[in-house]
Amino acid sequence: MKKVLLIVFAIALSVIFTFTRSVLAAETSNGAQIFKDNCSSCHIGGGNILIAEKNLKKEALLSYLENYESDSIQAIVNQVQNGKNAMPPFKGKLSESEILQVAAYVSQKAEQGW
Repeated sequence: MKKVLLIVFAIALSVIFTFTRSVLAAETSNGAQIFKDNCSSCHIGGGNILIAEKNLKKEALLSYLENYESDSIQAIVNQVQNGKNAMPPFKGKLSESEILQVAAYVSQKAEQGW
């Protein structure tokens, strides 16, 4: 009985992981276009033309985004929605879905080193 439950659990995890990866892939591909249309004028290539140290590279995001280490996507969502300092808020300009997609894209690119 334990083996059957273990197999069912393993299959369920596999399905969940595959589904999550597919959703994230779709979000990041849409996020790339959203980023290009709305963010790249200031953040081309993950940089920052206004405040160089506030770029989108992982080390910088870890230093200035609250909770980035524990939940990178939510930390980026908060920044995009609310803006801060020279960055304008995008809440109201982008939908919640678009913000989530661009956050997933930025998180992925930061992990890859832009």
